[in-house]
Amino acid sequence: MDLYEHQGKELFARHGIPVPRGIVAEAVDEARAAARELGGGGVVKVQVQAGGRGKAGGVVVAGTVEEVADAAGTMLGTEFKGLPVTRVLVEELLPIAQEFYTSILLDRSTKDYLAMLTAEGGMDIETLAEERPEAIRRVHIDAMLGLRGYHTLRLTGTLPTEARAGATDILHRLWSVLRDADATLVEVNPLVLLTDGRVVALDAKVTVDDNALYRQAEIEGLKDSFPVDPVEQRAQDAGLQYVKLDGTVGIIGNGAGLVMSTLDVVDQAGAKAANFLDVGGGASAESMATSLEVILSDPSVRSVLINIFGGITRGDLIAHGILGALEKVEAKVPLVVRLDGTNAEEGRRILTEAANPKIVPAATMLEAAQQAADLAKAGV
Repeated sequence: MDLYEHQGKELFARHGIPVPRGIVAEAVDEARAAARELGGGGVVKVQVQAGGRGKAGGVVVAGTVEEVADAAGTMLGTEFKGLPVTRVLVEELLPIAQEFYTSILLDRSTKDYLAMLTAEGGMDIETLAEERPEAIRRVHIDAMLGLRGYHTLRLTGTLPTEARAGATDILHRLWSVLRDADATLVEVNPLVLLTDGRVVALDAKVTVDDNALYRQAEIEGLKDSFPVDPVEQRAQDAGLQYVKLDGTVGIIGNGAGLVMSTLDVVDQAGAKAANFLDVGGGASAESMATSLEVILSDPSVRSVLINIFGGITRGDLIAHGILGALEKVEAKVPLVVRLDGTNAEEGRRILTEAANPKIVPAATMLEAAQQAADLAKAGV
């Protein structure tokens, strides 16, 4: 679960990490009032769960109250990197002397935590990591021992002398945030040295482990403030396990293992899945109809692969569910159907007799994936 910047900063502040004074605004008048409270101008930042805001125009430095209002008016109600902008953060202007970058993240490859810091922070950290990796200092942290003094000495060794004490204190507090919030990532980009010698977290990115949310009730409650994708809400209301992905082949299967395998086989066939949708082990005709409605409402879907292995689920009921759904929803893309298991033969007979030109039968999972991939490419 990714927090918004302002939520991450609230978490930082509770752990004693210095952050700029800031006010969240959901309307232009609120942004104008925030600017007045902060002394006139301010920095206006779109609040979306995406990086690269500075380079893409999502951060505007405004010198007056009206400039803050204009910037907020330009941002609010639009989309930024495909995400709706429903709020902005207005922050005080600070005199920045130098920018750095730091983060601590869970490193699954080494089964510990990795802390990074560079004196050349700010924008283009990915480019720096690729072209001059030696400019980024890295230390691995044993989860049982935690962040130690020798770690911070190593990390802050290239910073200006006047920034080292402040950065060291922030690193220890970031470790506390990571530990206490069950986070897998805490990142500050940029971490800044001000002209008065203070070190401040100018940004905050926090990712919390979804598997630990049961013991992070306050953080889980923040989900209520997140915009809800209407397709995901439709699936959730129907009790379906649905995750939006960025491919073009819509996937429907019964059982998480089978759906995961289907995603892999589609990838093997040269295409990308548009979603993960599990109708569950006891899929019914009704749930199949709802699943098709959800998948077909996604405009990025160019073909659909229905991969059902009947156990409790009967193939004839699935076939009736598919035909019933097609009476409710106009399918503009082909549906590749692979049925196996209980009553699969009867299900295939029902689909064959229906002779719907949108239904493409397939005998095996690999054949179905290849057909779905080819049809998706042909439909682009």
